[in-house]
Amino acid sequence: MAALEQRLFGTNGVRFVPGVSHDLDFAIDLGEAIGTYFGDGEVLVGRDGRLSGQALSNAVVSGLLSSGRDVAEGGLVPTPALQYSVKAMGSKGAVMVTASHNPAQYNGVKVSGPDGVEIPRLDEQRIEKIYFDKSQTKADWKTIGVARQETSVVRTYQKGVLSRVDAKAIAAGKFTVVMDLGNGAQSVAAPHIVESLGCKLITLNSIVDGSFPGRGPEPTPDTLKDLSAAVKSVGADLGVAYDGDGDRSMFCDENGRVMWGDQSGCLVADFVLEKNPGGTVVTSVASSQAIEAVAKKHGAKVLRTKVGAVELARTILERNAIFGFEENGGCIYQPHIAVRDGGMTTALMLECLAGKGMSLSKALSFAVPKYFQAKSKVEVNRKKVEAVMRAVEREAKGEAERVDGVKIWTGEHSWVLVRPSGTEPIVRIFSEAETQEAAEQLVKKFARVARLASG
Repeated sequence: MAALEQRLFGTNGVRFVPGVSHDLDFAIDLGEAIGTYFGDGEVLVGRDGRLSGQALSNAVVSGLLSSGRDVAEGGLVPTPALQYSVKAMGSKGAVMVTASHNPAQYNGVKVSGPDGVEIPRLDEQRIEKIYFDKSQTKADWKTIGVARQETSVVRTYQKGVLSRVDAKAIAAGKFTVVMDLGNGAQSVAAPHIVESLGCKLITLNSIVDGSFPGRGPEPTPDTLKDLSAAVKSVGADLGVAYDGDGDRSMFCDENGRVMWGDQSGCLVADFVLEKNPGGTVVTSVASSQAIEAVAKKHGAKVLRTKVGAVELARTILERNAIFGFEENGGCIYQPHIAVRDGGMTTALMLECLAGKGMSLSKALSFAVPKYFQAKSKVEVNRKKVEAVMRAVEREAKGEAERVDGVKIWTGEHSWVLVRPSGTEPIVRIFSEAETQEAAEQLVKKFARVARLASG
């Protein structure tokens, strides 16, 4: 296979199982390739709380130093904190050791540029070419890089978030917030943000633990039953939960109902567009059609991209969009920084509720049209992915969108999307319809198609 055809990066960075699919030598070599790509300047490095995080971070740092790059080690931080600090500190770029929402055995690497945003796809390919061609820069004893500790990453990030919202208005709301930190990296940042905004805070799973014993690293309505129960038990105004590296947030209303990320994303978009009418919102093909109705109220434009934070972020920058979101709970507020940020989204949601002067459930019902969603995933051998997608194409009968995977509109307000994951050996299935039953039937139908085609 030619070097250019080989891939390391998936939908969101490089993901692997340390000690199984890749070893520490791989991380060192990858670090050297990344350092060669960056050229001169200091690179900021951070990690989330995964059990393999310290070892992999050390290996990546070794590779960067070997290529001649200087390194500032940020330690245990949320991904958006590292990305914001790159821009604030004027670093050459950043490397975050994380596998985001993937199961505990996974880890990986995200690379961000000097603007703090994950590097474009073409630059990912440049790093891959350096790696596969073995053309890494090798520093000698005079030019090898120097490492130092950088302890201000979390504080810099917290100040940045707090500067972007009306803290007095939020404090006046006297909100009670239940926060499920999922044993993840936001444990070191998000509680301080919410308490600094004058909210009463109750936390769940707040001890960083890379085995994610509380409810796993991915927040979904199915994994957030304890959050829902806690919100109802204490009479909180809302609940919020984060993924393993803290760039995504899922919300729970005062009645204990956990909503998908595009529902909360539409509500925050409505609030942002009230202050910025005529703006542009970016979302993926997997997100709810409700955003078109929200945008129309404010004379705004909606742009849809492939699934993935890189696609959204780069489109937001290119089109000077004000806001972006994904159905998985990733929201991007461009005035802060064009990356997914669970802490910033939490602060914006609190400001939204303070401004609207109503409960989360009422604010959602007033601002966002109601559609029902269903989601599933089917394990598929990577060699069978093409066969699965061909089977889905046959079901589409030519009436489909192919921005990312295959999206089939089955009615005026109902659709199903089938797309291969870029980070796991699975096919993801999303659907939306005017009733929950109809949405679930679409998912079940295409899950059967995927299973049959995968053999």
